[in-house]
Amino acid sequence: MTGLEIFTPEVLVLLFSAFLAGSIDAVVGGGGLIQIPALFTLYPQQLPATLFGTNKFSSIFGTSSAALAYLRQVRMPWRTVLPAALAALLFAFLGAMAVSWLPKESLRPVMLVLLLFAAVYTLNKPDFGKQHRPAHSGRLELAYALLLGALIGFYDGFFGPGTGSFLIFLFIRYFGFDFLHASASAKLVNVATNLAALAYFLPKGYWLPAIALLMAVCNVTGAQIGTRLALRFGNHFIRQVFLITVLLLIARFAFDTLRTR
Repeated sequence: MTGLEIFTPEVLVLLFSAFLAGSIDAVVGGGGLIQIPALFTLYPQQLPATLFGTNKFSSIFGTSSAALAYLRQVRMPWRTVLPAALAALLFAFLGAMAVSWLPKESLRPVMLVLLLFAAVYTLNKPDFGKQHRPAHSGRLELAYALLLGALIGFYDGFFGPGTGSFLIFLFIRYFGFDFLHASASAKLVNVATNLAALAYFLPKGYWLPAIALLMAVCNVTGAQIGTRLALRFGNHFIRQVFLITVLLLIARFAFDTLRTR
């Protein structure tokens, strides 16, 4: 795509969706809920792998930008985050490889149930994610971090929607983080899973370079705004956005599950 073709109304819509996805993703994840449908709607003639690769390329810049912004303001729980990120990096690549021999459709009902559980659990516990009280240390912390990274990494490489939101919920539920620390930690793990996916997609040519680069700029811009909002308004704001995003994900998974039957 060259010249004036870049400035078509379709592309402008896509760039706005990348900006919006970056804003939401920086707070609670779930940017793919906006960006992936936009890509599939505007480029139905492209291979799904090409659209997923384009999405991952633009997303990693926004996620990295948000992660750096959080790093300057939030004291990171590195003993949990680093093992989780390394495990996620490896298992996300394995998940991308598994796409060819596992049916993705079988995951939708499972993810729908898990999202419903996350929403109900969060709603029923008003104090959920308000206090940062790390729950584990030593070998147990390492084991849980590796397990979390492996599960979420494989899921993101294989399927993907809602990865950031799942990460935030798990960091709060099983590690005792508050929403702010969980969101910051989720960005670092998400960078690792995106890197792994790109290591699979880019060498095979599964991306649209011009579109991906423009989307990356918009995604970064949105991520900076989303991160500033999260840092300014804190746990209560992140909790509200988290619940809205999870409910939207539930609606999306329910629709996709019913449509494929």
